[in-house]
Amino acid sequence: MSHTKLLIIGSGPAGYTAAIYAGRAGLKPVLIEGLQPGGQLTTTTEVENFPGFPDGIDANELMENMRQQAERFGTEILTNIVTKVDLGTRPFHVTLDSSPSGEAGRRLTADSIIIATGASAKYLGLPDEQKYKGRGVSACATCDGFFYRKKVVAVVGGGDTACEEASYLAGLAQKVYLIVRKPYLRASKIMQERVFSNEKIEVLFETNTLGLYGENGVEGAHLIYKKGESDERQYNLPIDGFFLAIGHHPNSELFAPWLQTDQEGYIQTKGDTPCTNVPGVFAAGDVADAKYRQAVIAAGSGAKAAMEAEKYLVEN
Repeated sequence: MSHTKLLIIGSGPAGYTAAIYAGRAGLKPVLIEGLQPGGQLTTTTEVENFPGFPDGIDANELMENMRQQAERFGTEILTNIVTKVDLGTRPFHVTLDSSPSGEAGRRLTADSIIIATGASAKYLGLPDEQKYKGRGVSACATCDGFFYRKKVVAVVGGGDTACEEASYLAGLAQKVYLIVRKPYLRASKIMQERVFSNEKIEVLFETNTLGLYGENGVEGAHLIYKKGESDERQYNLPIDGFFLAIGHHPNSELFAPWLQTDQEGYIQTKGDTPCTNVPGVFAAGDVADAKYRQAVIAAGSGAKAAMEAEKYLVEN
């Protein structure tokens, strides 16, 4: 069993930034990359809204740059996933999956932990979603909407998030279809009014997506109207982009027995800090952010978490 002053769980913008700050502070952090090194950002292509890159930058390149920067300042990066944690003991105990060398159930202890495990977008479960991911399928209009200027896109969902995404895309795209499986919108009244008053948005009620099609990317969606009813009808809808807006799921299950979360599972922090209800445990990035879910905000929260962790370690 090995020990570290600071363990960082997660490797997106929040995790890597926390590692950079902690490394520069001389904490020699250990970072667990998890199932998706680089986090959700690596599921997109080019990032154009991260400061410092006027011509944009490939998402994977941006994450690899952050990774190398973290290593430069002394971060030890482990390509594992965390399978078990115990935040009720001091120091904290963490168990990893089998290592590439075959070492099973490696255990670590840490004086402090930064949780940066992110949040995963919810998908419909269609095979085509994975097939076209990054080639017309997206779960972030703010991230990828720019690439669909003057094009035709569809947004799936009927809540506030879907209406917000559709309204945002309407400012860029030529046409936006809002695909809603129910005969009504679940969104708040003000968001419904915003959608219905926008001439670029067309709402397709009682409609489900069966699949997507296209040669080199999404060219259209296979839809079904009034599925299972006598007047059921299937048809193809030509589109250039397909956006999922049916919610996100924070990757917080491992920590739920010890940490306070909201009803959706997002880790709750104290005020404008990354501090959780367990002293020495901090949360950064999308796992604690149900509202913004942007790379630059996650990176900033990672810096805050590292600074708070350094303060905690000095005082304790």
